[in-house]
Amino acid sequence: MSKQFFGHPIGLSTLFFTEMWERFSYYGMRALLILFMVAATESGGLGFSSEEAAAIYGLYTCGVYLLTLPGGWLADRVIGAQKAIWYGGIIIMLGHFTLAIPSETTFFLGLGLIVIGTGLLKPNVSAIVGDLYPEGGARRDAGFSVFYMGINIGAFLGPLVCSYLGEEVNWHAGFAFAGVGMFFGLVQFHFMKKNLGEVGLQPNINMDKNAKFGSGNNQLAAVFGIGAVLLLVALQYMGIIDLYTPRGLAEATFVIIGVVAVGYFAYVLLAGGLDGDEKRKVVVIFVLVMAAAMFWAGFEQAGSSLNLFGERYTNRMVGGWEIPAGWLQSVNPMFIIIFSPIFGALWVKLAMLQLNPRTPIKFALGLILLALGFFVMVQAAGIAASGLPASPFFLILTYFLHTSGELCLSPVGLSTTTKLAPRRYVSQMMGMWFVGTALGNLVAGLVAGAFDPENVQQMPDLFMSVVLSTGGAGLVILALSPWMQRWMGEIK
Repeated sequence: MSKQFFGHPIGLSTLFFTEMWERFSYYGMRALLILFMVAATESGGLGFSSEEAAAIYGLYTCGVYLLTLPGGWLADRVIGAQKAIWYGGIIIMLGHFTLAIPSETTFFLGLGLIVIGTGLLKPNVSAIVGDLYPEGGARRDAGFSVFYMGINIGAFLGPLVCSYLGEEVNWHAGFAFAGVGMFFGLVQFHFMKKNLGEVGLQPNINMDKNAKFGSGNNQLAAVFGIGAVLLLVALQYMGIIDLYTPRGLAEATFVIIGVVAVGYFAYVLLAGGLDGDEKRKVVVIFVLVMAAAMFWAGFEQAGSSLNLFGERYTNRMVGGWEIPAGWLQSVNPMFIIIFSPIFGALWVKLAMLQLNPRTPIKFALGLILLALGFFVMVQAAGIAASGLPASPFFLILTYFLHTSGELCLSPVGLSTTTKLAPRRYVSQMMGMWFVGTALGNLVAGLVAGAFDPENVQQMPDLFMSVVLSTGGAGLVILALSPWMQRWMGEIK
């Protein structure tokens, strides 16, 4: 009998620990990022305004996920997923160590390296997880749940270690230890990649000999690139955006990503060589990606507006010591570690009773729970506006509701994308899933840019706007769910 990892293929252990350490580095650094940017230069920070810092934060977190599309393409067509993971991890590690050098230039260079490296690593780890289960079905869902646990163990530990070092010792010590975490992940991947065997070792281009690739794709990329540049020039000329400010650049990026995402799906549908059933499933993926973008636009306020709220307006005293603000960033992954098995068991039990809600219903639930979490923050912001520090339990309850929403949407979305995607487009569709995450992160930064820590009176309205937009999106998905379920066919 072959070796197994908690009843799953042994290769899952390699991916579990690789992603755990990568997420340790990512979330450890993320917990410090906006706090470092807005901190006064006298304390070692960059002294940026909250609007500048939030826009840069949004661009960075957007870029991290946006580059998963070319990262997935490179793995699918050129180097294979295993090499993409390896090289991506090296670049991420170098990025964190570059951030540890105290300079504004190295700060932006480090962010750029992390963006590039994550674009290579992130989609291909998830794609290989799906490839370990060629039979699909509930076992693949369970495998993604185990994998998701690894993500959140790293996300829980990273802020605890890096925030303590960054806020209590030195900002750059926190950034450096994030790089150490990625180094551990690389060492683990090097010695355990044999468990993956041939999975993800070679590109997928030969999987469908009828697929048409090559110069046509190059021409398409050139058209998109030229179109994007012309659109940016037009928007700048008309005064709609200002590319010379972080917020203007973020707004321009939002427009460009939206156009490219729609264009990519249109190309796959019209010229991707798909049959009718595959096209219908790609349309469902598109709707799910847009719903996910809306979800992450609210959820990713955790690292920006909610992080600033935790630092400025939350009582963090325990005894005579004030805990680092970044420690609150570990609450969400802690809840996922606790409740992920409970949600998994719930879905299995409901499936046995033939009551398990289909994917669109779970997406709708995720968005509605997200809205409820922000409704809690409306109350917390009202207390802060009255001049009193809010209890940390407001943030903890918000993160609990957000966690519940995430458990309805995120692991199910990853698994469903691998099931619905045409075989030769799996990595690219995983990339598009993360493009939805990129859009959400970018919007999160733009929304957080309106969060002025010095103007506490506007916070209740800011959080209420998120309640209305995400809750409304949840109701729309709920209304569309019967149609989406028909087009998904037998995929569960």
